[in-house]
Amino acid sequence: MWLYNIGITLYELSIRIASLWYPKAKYWYEGRKNLFDRMSDAIDADDRIIWIHVASLGEFEQGRPIIERIRKDKPEYKILVTFFSPSGYEIRKNYAGADYIFYLPSDLPSNVKRFLDIVKPEIAIFVKYEFWLNMLGELRRRKIRSYIVSAIFRRNSVFFRPYGEMWRTALETFDTIFVQNDESKQLLAEIGYDNVIVAGDTRFDRVSHIAANAKKIDIIERFKADKRLFVAGSTWGPDEAVLQPLVNANPEIKFIMAPHEMDEGRIAKIIAETKGGAVRYTEAEGIDLENKQVLILDTVGLLASVYGYATWAYIGGGFGVGIHNTLEAATFGLPIAFGPNYARFKEACDLVNLKAAQSVDSFDALEAWFCPLRDDADNLAEASRIAKEYTSKHQGATEIFVKAIFPNK
Repeated sequence: MWLYNIGITLYELSIRIASLWYPKAKYWYEGRKNLFDRMSDAIDADDRIIWIHVASLGEFEQGRPIIERIRKDKPEYKILVTFFSPSGYEIRKNYAGADYIFYLPSDLPSNVKRFLDIVKPEIAIFVKYEFWLNMLGELRRRKIRSYIVSAIFRRNSVFFRPYGEMWRTALETFDTIFVQNDESKQLLAEIGYDNVIVAGDTRFDRVSHIAANAKKIDIIERFKADKRLFVAGSTWGPDEAVLQPLVNANPEIKFIMAPHEMDEGRIAKIIAETKGGAVRYTEAEGIDLENKQVLILDTVGLLASVYGYATWAYIGGGFGVGIHNTLEAATFGLPIAFGPNYARFKEACDLVNLKAAQSVDSFDALEAWFCPLRDDADNLAEASRIAKEYTSKHQGATEIFVKAIFPNK
């Protein structure tokens, strides 16, 4: 463990240095200043706390159905949510569904003990991953009920390597491990863990709720009017490079581009290269949107509802570390395309196998996917039906989890 602790110390030091130049690192470092004092001032010693930890925004959305269900069914508890990443915390720090929201302190033994001394959680819930070894060890020593939800395990992960003993030991912390699929359960059985329930992925419950409560957005309705709409969500530069020719080749189609990060240079490039005219969402009020082909969604919190206006979707990230959330689009019955790096995402693999989604690596591949869906109503209807049925079929993970941890409700 001493090597692990040195690694954590060096990571914290590197973030502190990087914070001098990089805004995200600055948020990470500044957000943890005086953290324990702020926690002590906010949290009442008599609170009965359920602590839910998420890495970032995606895991928060995954855990949100559980947070809201516990809030409704167990009002006697206070809910603490912690984030590791600024990209989650800074967006959701004012989320009304939790009583307390903080950054998670770095995983050094002294920080872990101080954190748990303040919080005194009755239950700890980790969403999908984030295996902090000192934290899990201290939870185990204090015999705090602990769970991980919507987890997914793969044979090439550290738990199944010859050198993964301390990571395998960390799994002993969890009273129950709730996994997404049978493969994860089988892999855990091979290393001696049978306290495993295949519950599925709580994101299906979340996107179902989003679809049922989708926002009505006046600017989107004015922009779309009576045209068909293609929404490209959470895009990066390489995604936009294959999408831009599709935009210009289809002047009769309206497009919404939602960059994952508000890079001013990339936004300017989209505007400059769109032959049919492009405008930013934040500048669209009072603009004649009928004569604009592209609307750039340069704000947060709307994308999930915007998919409800679309006929097709593209999900970004697949030319980088991995694609973003495909389920937000699939729940509206949208055929989906994305870049080549999607193999780590079960739902994306499922949708490809079902022919409701397609991986593309170039404009030519994107066009070959899009044109039949644009021109053949039966083809479009079938892909849409499959996507919608897939998301409907896989709902229910939240119910399984809540019933398992509160069996006497």
